[in-house]
Amino acid sequence: MRILFMNQNIFVAGLGLIGASLAKCIKKAHPQVHLMGWDCQETNEIALATSLVDEVPPSFSEGAVRADVILLALPVEITKKYLAELGALSLKPSVLVTDTGSTKAEITQFAESFSFDFIGGHPMAGSHKSGITAADENLFENAYYIFTPTKSQRMEELQELFRGIRAKYVALAPKEHDQITGMLSHLPHIIASGLVNQADAFNQAHPRAQQLAAGGFRDITRIASSDPRMWTDILLSNRQELLQLIEEWQKQMTTMAHWLQEKDERAIFRFFESAKETRDQLPVHQNGAIPAFYDLFIDVPDHPGVVAEVTGLLSEHQLSLINLKILETREDIIGVLQISFKTQNDLLQAEQLIQNKTTYSCRKK
Repeated sequence: MRILFMNQNIFVAGLGLIGASLAKCIKKAHPQVHLMGWDCQETNEIALATSLVDEVPPSFSEGAVRADVILLALPVEITKKYLAELGALSLKPSVLVTDTGSTKAEITQFAESFSFDFIGGHPMAGSHKSGITAADENLFENAYYIFTPTKSQRMEELQELFRGIRAKYVALAPKEHDQITGMLSHLPHIIASGLVNQADAFNQAHPRAQQLAAGGFRDITRIASSDPRMWTDILLSNRQELLQLIEEWQKQMTTMAHWLQEKDERAIFRFFESAKETRDQLPVHQNGAIPAFYDLFIDVPDHPGVVAEVTGLLSEHQLSLINLKILETREDIIGVLQISFKTQNDLLQAEQLIQNKTTYSCRKK
């Protein structure tokens, strides 16, 4: 039976990329709801001017006490402050509170000290853009949206409220969520950033290294470009899981150092062979803990106008690019145009266009 939200007050606190995109999806799927939003003054003004929300209440507390559902689309530490404020208010007895934080155990445990119903949430989607102006109703399409219900049995209400995001719902225990995202997302961000910082120190002694890093090194460390404030918050809120994962990683590196010291060719080969077999079996271009990159690599000749030719062709067929880069130096190819798309569908259409309309060869990654 479909749950109705007729004339209910939905309150979204935090109108950045995630909160604003969720607000768009909620309003599109449930136009009958009264959607309230809350953020800084400048963002609130944009939200009203663009009709993203129906109302910005005079204060967070005034919006909260009128709400039937409260969505906290904020960093974990800020979310905890707002949860504490909610705990001191006279909320509706039936109010349902959820969040969008990247870690769940700490926030769920904190929320359960209050009397209102709380279900943790984590939409595993993102963008190279940020802020309210980047709001996108297609941001979550086919991405995983994880819920971590513990005491509350009202997950179906949230699934129906978020029907318009067209995501894949998954239910996990809070601790299991943090263990999985710690391994598949948080640790890789630490390693990528560590590699970049190590390379930066190396570049001081070897200036040409930075030029050569434009190819493969830049690609494998791509996630190191993430927001430092956000990732500081994420790591501190998942520190126990990460301390264990880092210890295990250090043991692996120590083992590798031993193999190198002993010139153990067989062990080193097995290390790479096992990694290759495992990675080759991973799903291709599915949204997971780290957003998938939809990249097309085009071999182009070195002459004026080639970039405009390719981008003009894509624009003519209304294919939107999110990033474009010329790879001046790669290990195997010279003269490569790397174009990033938002969806796999855009990537496939672009590949077909390049193959049918130009003489350039291209390949997906």
